[in-house]
Amino acid sequence: MAGPGTALSPLRGAPLIIGTLGVSLATFMTVLDSSIANVSVPAIAGDMGVSPSQGTWVITSFAVANAISVPLTGWLTRRFGQVRLMVSSILLFVLCSWMCGVAPTLDTLIIARVLQGLAAGPLIPLSQTLLLTSYPPARAGTAMAAWGMTVLVAPVVGPLLGGWITDNISWPWIFYINIPVGLLSAAMTWSVYRRRESARARSPLDYIGLALLVLWIGALQLVIDLGKELDWFESREIVTLAVIASVGFLVFLAWELTDAHPIVDLRLFGQRNFLIGTVCFSVSYGLFFGNVVLLPLWLQQHMGYTAIWAGVALAPVGVFAIMLSPWVGRQIGRIDPRLLATLAFLGYALVLWLRSDFNSDADVGTILLPTVLQGVATAFYFIPLQAIIYARLPMGRLPAAGGLSTFVRFTAGAMGTSAFTTLWERRAVMHHAHLTEQASGGQGALGQSLEHLHASGFTGEQALGVVNRLIDQQAYTMAVTDVFYLSAILYLLLLIPLWFTSPAVGNPSGDGAGGSH
Repeated sequence: MAGPGTALSPLRGAPLIIGTLGVSLATFMTVLDSSIANVSVPAIAGDMGVSPSQGTWVITSFAVANAISVPLTGWLTRRFGQVRLMVSSILLFVLCSWMCGVAPTLDTLIIARVLQGLAAGPLIPLSQTLLLTSYPPARAGTAMAAWGMTVLVAPVVGPLLGGWITDNISWPWIFYINIPVGLLSAAMTWSVYRRRESARARSPLDYIGLALLVLWIGALQLVIDLGKELDWFESREIVTLAVIASVGFLVFLAWELTDAHPIVDLRLFGQRNFLIGTVCFSVSYGLFFGNVVLLPLWLQQHMGYTAIWAGVALAPVGVFAIMLSPWVGRQIGRIDPRLLATLAFLGYALVLWLRSDFNSDADVGTILLPTVLQGVATAFYFIPLQAIIYARLPMGRLPAAGGLSTFVRFTAGAMGTSAFTTLWERRAVMHHAHLTEQASGGQGALGQSLEHLHASGFTGEQALGVVNRLIDQQAYTMAVTDVFYLSAILYLLLLIPLWFTSPAVGNPSGDGAGGSH
């Protein structure tokens, strides 16, 4: 066991390969499970005799529990040691995956998903920390490149794999596949890292802070998940939940900043790179995730794409990110990460600007070109921003910092998805009304189509039905391009705070830890 302040020597040869693969598999499994169930909700709801809206709690329950446990990583690491916590979390995740697969009712499934989300929380920040101790400081970027590829690939693979399993086998297998992957990951991780355990300390648990954390995160997640269904702040329930989340957050903030042993180390935000880097990373991740969700929705609902082909339209993101990430990782110690992150933001802005020119006649080639460019930009995204965030933090604070930054980023991703889908639908309603007015007045192509249908013998009702479908497609296409254009502008604006961070070239972590956490 490594004592306080003990510097662990880097791994070499087979242990390095096995360790990297072991913790990367854990990360892949966790990220995959956050998206694989999305396409399976209708099948799950049908089998269990509940509505699809009730079935979405399968996703929500995991997200809420995950959001609660991620910030606890720092305290849990001090209490149990990072290796024991990592392996225990993997094994608990495996057990809960089996419970999800055999769940006979929706209530049982939701309980299993809550436990699964709690187990998943520490895996991402701990996988980063373990990798950083495995590589020499000069190769910290390479370590994060290996880790980053799993984060990039899993969201793309998840919906495709979930859809295929649900269609060709049965939905419980979206959970059962975690069992062999998790057991292999736990075995590999334990075999390499069991003699590299971190020091443990019996720090007291901040029960009040934990209760406040559960309260405001739970309320916020319910606002995000139910807002669109209940028409947001037109609903008394949403207003009440929003007040609870806001007040709970403020009380939580005051308590954690004054408590001697806070469950979440909010003082990390006193470090400039961590504060600005986390804000830039989280806002950009919200934009990234919101658009990743929105594009396949538009393709499937209004462009006639199947789930598989919508996944194919997104696949180049993962392919090119995987190809370029190792090179980016090697440059972290040589090139200012702010410059690399700038290339990512400019790349995303270009991608979204190109998408803002889409129309209902866009072919596969037109849709794929920005996606290819997005894959290139994504390679410059995760690793440099991680390096910026953790550039001046000592190794001992990395687990807590990893948990806190991951929590903020995940929350931003959930909020971005909800905000963008809501904005999309509201802009579509506006465009639909405008186009309907034009068609009714005989203006534009839609008005001409209506006249042509009347002349071809269609009844008034039949002609209106055909034109209304065209109007729907046009309205939602115009709305999605509005969101793309707005996102492009926001990415450009993020360049301003990004350059207020300090460079992280050479010694990114301040103590030889690398910093690409």
